[in-house]
Amino acid sequence: MKKFIYTTMLAMSLSGSLLLTSCNDILDTTADSSMDDTQIFAKYELAYGAITGIYHSFGETNSYRGRILPWYGFNTDIEWYNNSDKLGDGKADIAVYYCRPDNNQLNIDNDPWSKMYEAVERCNMAISGLREFADFSDSRMSQLLGEALTLRAVIYIDLVNCWGNVPARFAPVTAETLYMPVSDKDVIFKQLIADLQEAQNLVAWPNETSATSTVEHVNKAFVKGLLARVCLQASGYSLRDDGKTALSSDPELAKSVLYPIALQACKDVIDSKTCGLEDSFENIFINNCKDVISAGGESLWEMPFANSPSARGRQVYTFGTKHNDTDKYGLNQGGQAGPTPNFYYDYNVKDKRRDVTCIPYEWTKEKQILRKLNNWSFGKYRYEWMDRQITSGTDDGINKQYMRYADIILMRAELENELNGPSAAAPYLREIRERAFDSADWATEVTSYVTTASASKDAMQKAIIDERAFEFCGEMLRKADLIRWNLLKTKLDESKEKMYRLRDRTGEYADLNTKVYYNMVDFEWTRNGTTNTESKAAVSIYGLSHGETLDKSGDYEFSESWFGDTKLEDSKIEAIYARDPDLYMYWPIFNVVINASNGALQNPSWYN
Repeated sequence: MKKFIYTTMLAMSLSGSLLLTSCNDILDTTADSSMDDTQIFAKYELAYGAITGIYHSFGETNSYRGRILPWYGFNTDIEWYNNSDKLGDGKADIAVYYCRPDNNQLNIDNDPWSKMYEAVERCNMAISGLREFADFSDSRMSQLLGEALTLRAVIYIDLVNCWGNVPARFAPVTAETLYMPVSDKDVIFKQLIADLQEAQNLVAWPNETSATSTVEHVNKAFVKGLLARVCLQASGYSLRDDGKTALSSDPELAKSVLYPIALQACKDVIDSKTCGLEDSFENIFINNCKDVISAGGESLWEMPFANSPSARGRQVYTFGTKHNDTDKYGLNQGGQAGPTPNFYYDYNVKDKRRDVTCIPYEWTKEKQILRKLNNWSFGKYRYEWMDRQITSGTDDGINKQYMRYADIILMRAELENELNGPSAAAPYLREIRERAFDSADWATEVTSYVTTASASKDAMQKAIIDERAFEFCGEMLRKADLIRWNLLKTKLDESKEKMYRLRDRTGEYADLNTKVYYNMVDFEWTRNGTTNTESKAAVSIYGLSHGETLDKSGDYEFSESWFGDTKLEDSKIEAIYARDPDLYMYWPIFNVVINASNGALQNPSWYN
């Protein structure tokens, strides 16, 4: 499977109108097309090719593949770029809110803004053509229209997340609309909500049709989940034209209007019973790394990247557990970003998500070695979990899990709390925590915890904010969440203070050992159904967790000092942001885009 976005795109080869790479191309396509839109969008096989063309954009070098996914979403209170203290190198600048219009990673030829709008134009062409020429008595054509509307919403919500106010292009480009200024993000939110409300009635539930048997195609559960996510974001806080963070003044985007829409969408998904939580938190990510794309599980939709004939996408390459050598497991990559040093210690020691999410080791010569307190890896992507061995290049072909069913559950908890109070939210917080802990610990870590959280609406909201961190760390949802809650700088400052206390082992970190002790033990891993055991290749650690304070030098062969000023320096802690994140929460429009806009685009004054 997983080849469809790089198979021959029949409709794209037949119609130049679907291969838009520049403004002139957009305006010249009619004369160059060997088939017109009537022929393409009236026939399912050709219209399907047009939708495939949208997916193709995701894998292009400076689109989602190499720029949007690797660089959007951090730094937050729980995730950061591991070289954040290298201010001025372009990469660190993006992470630490110091991204400028001339950034050397994003102000480039075939820049990410233009690649995103290339994908938008492909959506617009497909939507326009289908509306005019498709026979919607064929449910397959309805599915295609719903998919195009949803993919456009995906691209636009990511455009807004990256840049804030952007041009609102919801129709194919014409000579009159070639150069457009930005629109207020509220205009875009309202269009996305309308589009998703339409799309939810066009596409099928997971496994209801052959088209929705895979998470690489849009289904009704994902559309409704995305509708809920957009409603939450549209009714939340964001940076406004005056440089202040505020709610929208548009009454159509008030919580009283959008929260009931979002709640109903979440209810619909849950009541459909077409998807659900995986029993094992770890298996969600093992399945992702093993290219399991069957619908009906926890993953609702994945941005698909090809793995054959050649891989595209850089999920493990960027966010995987670090490998220093190209080895039997995969490439010498990963570890570019990771959890903030304090976040491992903020988990309850019994929370099974902790050791999946936060990895204190890296691989050298096919063996694990300890990293440093200031340099953790994420554990949700691992070369050693993949069935395909990647030995060259910069791509791994692992899909981006764009939404999980757990997000539906926690969005419902948040919505119920706001509309109906904490007792209505409690069952959904409970459901997430029951998976996170062994049943033997439910009395304290689930029942008692949820009871305490149910004491007030504020207490429940705080618990939900924390739970979304524990559940989604490394999946790059946190930044958008913090912005809509108006907590971005507040939480970044909290994380800084936690890192200082962690380094000094004070406050909530006072019960930590000064050293970590470890032995080398056998490592068991599976590839293509074959289990392999590597002798003394993994670290077994004592002293990382709260309460592990004994001197274990007699039981462990190796030990290292873990805390102290040199282990987590002031400069690294302070580098979590370099400028006010509330003012610089969005990227600037880059010079290459502004210079090609014929004066239509400019940045807010604080970027100039």
